[in-house]
Amino acid sequence: MPFLIAGVIIVFVLLVSCLKVVPHTESYVIERLGKFHTIWGAGLHLLAPFGIDRITARATSKEKVLDTPPQSVITSDNVPLTIDAVVYHKTFDPKLYAYGAANPVEALANLTTTTLRNIVGELTLDESLTSRDSINAKMTESLDRATDEWGIRVTRVEIRNITPSADIRESMEKQMKAERARRETLLEAEGHKQAVITRAEGDKQAMILAAEGERDARIARAEGEARAVLLQKQAEADGLRAIMAACPTPEVIELKRYEALVEMANGTASKLIVPTDTVEMVKKNAVFTETTGLGNVTPEAPKPAAPVKPDVCCD
Repeated sequence: MPFLIAGVIIVFVLLVSCLKVVPHTESYVIERLGKFHTIWGAGLHLLAPFGIDRITARATSKEKVLDTPPQSVITSDNVPLTIDAVVYHKTFDPKLYAYGAANPVEALANLTTTTLRNIVGELTLDESLTSRDSINAKMTESLDRATDEWGIRVTRVEIRNITPSADIRESMEKQMKAERARRETLLEAEGHKQAVITRAEGDKQAMILAAEGERDARIARAEGEARAVLLQKQAEADGLRAIMAACPTPEVIELKRYEALVEMANGTASKLIVPTDTVEMVKKNAVFTETTGLGNVTPEAPKPAAPVKPDVCCD
């Protein structure tokens, strides 16, 4: 009886030791009698005892990070650089991960180093400093293609630091200062140019506006004078029409003619041209006056006084 109990206990302990629980996102590679047998996924599994089944490798489907150490790289224009990169990868095939390489992570690190040197070695210093995205894309494509046989998928590669040597950094600082000084000079010249152009444009606009104002003033004055003359002539025409409507006598017409002559002289004329009909009218008036005595305004000469007769009686 004790042996039976002991046997049951031994079987129970052995059974418990053979039960394996695989966590989520992990996979176990199982060998049976030294040969690949199967891949366990997440869950409870029973492992054959006495070394019949053996867990060869454990692979996770989580994304892992490989931080490569800084390394020296020489560009195509013979400039030494120190570059370090970060590689993100995950396992997509546990069997290839277990049998593809003895140490897949170390192999990936060495492959990253050589690939980075090859890619940066084809670029100049300026291209290396300004083409990080291009370098990352080329690194990702090259590493992912090379690690397919190891069951590893490289998702992305990031260049973290690119550090030139001390003398190169000093030269770059001098070049950057010179470039900044050049840009400052160009900006000052461009600002002065724009100021001169703006000032000239302002003067031009001011002259144009002044000319337009003078033109408008002259036009307004001319229109006012023309309007005044027009109104004056209209008033004269209205006066003539009023006179004609009143049926004036010949004497009134003759009087208006005299007034017109006086207005034409205006007190400053030294010579006056009298129309022929006016002269004829004056002659007729003179004959009429001499004949009838009407209209003669010339005073008569005084008559001589009668001689005084002496008084005989008193003398």
